[in-house]
Amino acid sequence: MSKCDIETVRELAKQVAEIAALPGQDEKRALWRALNSKRPVRPMVMVDQVCWNEINVDDELTLRCEDEALREWETKLRRILYQWKHFPVDMVVEDYMRVPKAITGISDFGIEVKENIHVTDDTSDVFSHAYIGQFSSMEDVEKIKTPVIFHDAAETDRRLTLADELFSGIIDFRADLEDVYICVWDTITTWMGVENVMYALIEQPEMLHTMVKRMVDGYISMLDQLEEQNLLTIPQATIHCTGAWTDELPQKNHDPARIVTKDLWMFGLAQVFGSISPAMFDEFEIEPMTPIYERFGLIHYGCCDPIHRRLKEVRKIPNLRKIAVSAWADKLICAEEIGNDFVFSNKPNPTYLAHTSFDEDLVRRDLLETKAICEKHGCPFEYTLKDLSTVAYRPERLWRWAEIAMEVVRD
Repeated sequence: MSKCDIETVRELAKQVAEIAALPGQDEKRALWRALNSKRPVRPMVMVDQVCWNEINVDDELTLRCEDEALREWETKLRRILYQWKHFPVDMVVEDYMRVPKAITGISDFGIEVKENIHVTDDTSDVFSHAYIGQFSSMEDVEKIKTPVIFHDAAETDRRLTLADELFSGIIDFRADLEDVYICVWDTITTWMGVENVMYALIEQPEMLHTMVKRMVDGYISMLDQLEEQNLLTIPQATIHCTGAWTDELPQKNHDPARIVTKDLWMFGLAQVFGSISPAMFDEFEIEPMTPIYERFGLIHYGCCDPIHRRLKEVRKIPNLRKIAVSAWADKLICAEEIGNDFVFSNKPNPTYLAHTSFDEDLVRRDLLETKAICEKHGCPFEYTLKDLSTVAYRPERLWRWAEIAMEVVRD
């Protein structure tokens, strides 16, 4: 690592530390805590899953470091600074850097995804997948192995030593475990393909039930291992693209030296089930996943699917706090069902930023419609703009969306 690379990262860290020290950070944390307690001061706004390849302006995202490890840190820091400058909305800049623990085996069921992909933009990490089916009989279920968690403590220490060299005297840092991705059906879809999953729900339900049971048991074993090896960490700043600050977690009687799943948020989703019946959704998703959800302190459920078709079933989820209401969900039905019982986590339509032209009036009308519906039905709510595959290489669209959203929530 060159001295120049190290100084580049340290200079960026100084800028992030200055922003993290601003009093407004605590104010935003308090606003998120109020919303997540269903006592909002105002609606909150988050932007995540951004098409970073399309929005570099004046080389603000251009990397200068040569060392690969330092380029990773440089990327994180530059993106924080860029977002704070151009579309901060209600982001909180933390006063510490998260150093990923060197853990292997998380959500590893021993199956390598086989697929064909179609790329439309060589600079983007978003592309189309055609998954090749690997499961057709009960015998194939034996392919699913239980995840085995291993923590390479020496590698984690090496990463912390590097972080000390980069951030000492500038900003705090700590070893961290990122949120664990626990999702049965998105994973099974990558093993079977969407059409094969849909047919199997009707023609081979026992095979799917067996697959799900095996995966749920595997996930529970994985969580047990993470607890036993004392690898879970707090606090959580976000959970599935939304603010996770809350006064309810960790548990009041928690042991700070040994975090357990009950001290954490978890998220759930089954996007491939957007078109199946509520009864089938309950049978294949809610019932088998309940042993996992009940282990956690709070749950954020849903993603890009039309959740309004099965809200009664979603309500059964233990410790449910947030429900994702996507652009493909009926907002009125959702608001009527959600009321003040949960946080209405609205996902505005990302395609509004991808059209040939950018219609600011359309964006504002959409946000105002959501706001009116939620206020009428007493829903605590938030806007989370995510899944931005493209902004047509017009970053100012994203900046303007952020300005409009903040105008709407502050009005």
